[in-house]
Amino acid sequence: MRAALFKQLGLALVAAALASGDAAAEAAPISPADLRADLRLAVETIEQNHPDLAHSVGKAELERAARRIERQLDRPMTRTEAWSALAQLNPLLADGHLFIALPDWRQESARTLAEGGAFFPFEVSIDAHGAVRIVSALGGGPTPYAGRRIRRIDGRDAGQVVRTLSARVHGDTPAFRSALLAQRWWLYYAKLYGAPAAFELDLVGGGRVRVAASRDSPALLQDEASFERTYRCEVGPRGAVLTAGSFAWPDKAQYLAFTQDCFARIAAAGADRLVVDLRRNGGGDDDYWREGLLRYIADQPYRHGSRYIKRVLQPRAGEVAGQLISGEIEAQTPPEAAEPLRFKGQVYVLVGPQTYSSAVLFSNVVQDYGFGRVAGVGGAVRTRQSGAVQSLRLPKTGLVLFYPRFVLDRPSGAARPAYVEPDLPIADDPLDQRAAVDSLLKRTASVTGGPRAPISGS
Repeated sequence: MRAALFKQLGLALVAAALASGDAAAEAAPISPADLRADLRLAVETIEQNHPDLAHSVGKAELERAARRIERQLDRPMTRTEAWSALAQLNPLLADGHLFIALPDWRQESARTLAEGGAFFPFEVSIDAHGAVRIVSALGGGPTPYAGRRIRRIDGRDAGQVVRTLSARVHGDTPAFRSALLAQRWWLYYAKLYGAPAAFELDLVGGGRVRVAASRDSPALLQDEASFERTYRCEVGPRGAVLTAGSFAWPDKAQYLAFTQDCFARIAAAGADRLVVDLRRNGGGDDDYWREGLLRYIADQPYRHGSRYIKRVLQPRAGEVAGQLISGEIEAQTPPEAAEPLRFKGQVYVLVGPQTYSSAVLFSNVVQDYGFGRVAGVGGAVRTRQSGAVQSLRLPKTGLVLFYPRFVLDRPSGAARPAYVEPDLPIADDPLDQRAAVDSLLKRTASVTGGPRAPISGS
């Protein structure tokens, strides 16, 4: 027992030392020369390794932005300050797979809370005009301020705060970036403005209130840690709703068992409508939707894309490092003809600004092959997706550059629409995640027939 106790104590001391080391690295000043070196390394890595830079930005525009940022690197900075400067490239890069990031921010955030730190006390939404509204308490709990628009935070104009933070956020479009910023508001705000013990908020229609910072875990971190929060199956008299918040759950067998059980419940209930809710799905592994969803839905062979261009980074036989290879995906995945749980009713894939990467590939396949209809909010993410994301730890700052190795066209090969456009536009309500599902089920209540049966008024 003493040996076990000393082992536990040793592990705790190691963990404490690592945390202390991380904190020291964060606070250590980085010289202007080192800041400029990492900026140049990031830009050159993007220019040399991106398979199709024009997919995101022109080289001349990227270089102009880099020179503008370089002029700001005129004093020693902490890692967070370095990120605030270098991350100004992110909106310009206009790709959820191409950006400069803080390292290990999830673990750092959890450690902050464990050590008694706190964050902005609310989950928020940001609309197309940049207005910030309170959705819930941090973590998703109730609050009497839900729905209120924030006019000022600690004396700062909320609109200006949104613009300042948005200038560091990555993603395809302003709509994508606003959704990402809202989801991580607590993180971005802390990095640029700090996390005081309490916040003075000026609320439209609610006057000024003082609210203590929250030590609750943000909804994003809770969702990512909980299978039950990430995946749900509801089967009722109006149809079935399968929510898949990720295609990257670490236990693939658990995920596949969940989808099999869900389709078994759907079959037992005789449900004739299925909503696959991907509004919070940022992607992952294509096999998750091939084996977990299309196994039960697809009725013809399909491919996950068409034309592609890729950069060779780790050469195989006949390839050269740095080479660009383009081609056409010919291989098709056959349907599971003998699958006893095949669903033959109406299929609707619900998407939004946070639907990304592999989740977009799935919605492309469903739309292009007529396996169902895409519904929800569009115009936020590209149908032509980059992928095979690589990472580079910038040596002087410790920041991380993410960049893609390939770019893939949708299965049909169509260049338009450039962004995901639903067959059935359905508005989202940030205060009620169920509202879009209910609206979709109501709108399609009278539809009968196969996956592409006509919908009145569509």
